[in-house]
Amino acid sequence: MFIRTLAAVACLFAIAPAIAAESDKAVLAPFQAFLDGMAKYDQAAMRATVQPEGSVALLRKDKMIRNTLAGFIDHIKPGKDSIEERIYDPLVRVDDNLAIIWARYDFRVNGKVVHCGTDLVHLVREDGKWLIAGIADNSRDDCPAK
Repeated sequence: MFIRTLAAVACLFAIAPAIAAESDKAVLAPFQAFLDGMAKYDQAAMRATVQPEGSVALLRKDKMIRNTLAGFIDHIKPGKDSIEERIYDPLVRVDDNLAIIWARYDFRVNGKVVHCGTDLVHLVREDGKWLIAGIADNSRDDCPAK
């Protein structure tokens, strides 16, 4: 009996990383879709990933810029420049219907890094779908070249 119990526990530990990785992918997907939508200036794609009344807090040069997610998305309008935000080494934590993403990022205009920092994104699961409820980030100009 002890050996069966030990084997069952060992199996659980063996599959836990796979379960966590799948959960991480599900949480990261709406944020990546949000960033992809931003790069395409696609407000509809961005709106599909958020709770519009959610909050945005952007720390820029010791000032905080606050908005709702809907208001932030309204400011993303097609321009002549290509924009892209890339995230690196995301840390994902999930507890039931609540999740966070903490990730380094860089923001590029026409392929050139113009600022970088850390994104902090919190998400909630509604009706089985992860939605962004809030985004906060900081920003600095002394970014490593990538």
